[in-house]
Amino acid sequence: MKEDKQLLVLTHLSQLLDFVTGIGGFIVPLILWITKKDEIFGMDAHGKAILNFRISMFIYILICIPLIFLFGLGILGFIVIGIFYLIFPIINAIKVSNNEAPNYPFSIAFIK
Repeated sequence: MKEDKQLLVLTHLSQLLDFVTGIGGFIVPLILWITKKDEIFGMDAHGKAILNFRISMFIYILICIPLIFLFGLGILGFIVIGIFYLIFPIINAIKVSNNEAPNYPFSIAFIK
């Protein structure tokens, strides 16, 4: 296995493709994880962290939809989730470049 920090950083930052394409922020990290997890040192752990974060955030979005009718709490939830989608990939890309483990708060471990 070889070490490629730049690819790991790009994997975290590829989540931001959601702001451009809508769904690319899930598909690109998924494809990178599937194809490179046995070749790049650390890709398995980083890929799992990213996918667990993405799946968790999708579930939180589904929970916010009915909460819109309850005093507009769902709209506040959408705003918070949007901020998470923007900030945490950037923070974790910086952590990867500093040889730190990824940390996505509020993430449920679906893929272990």
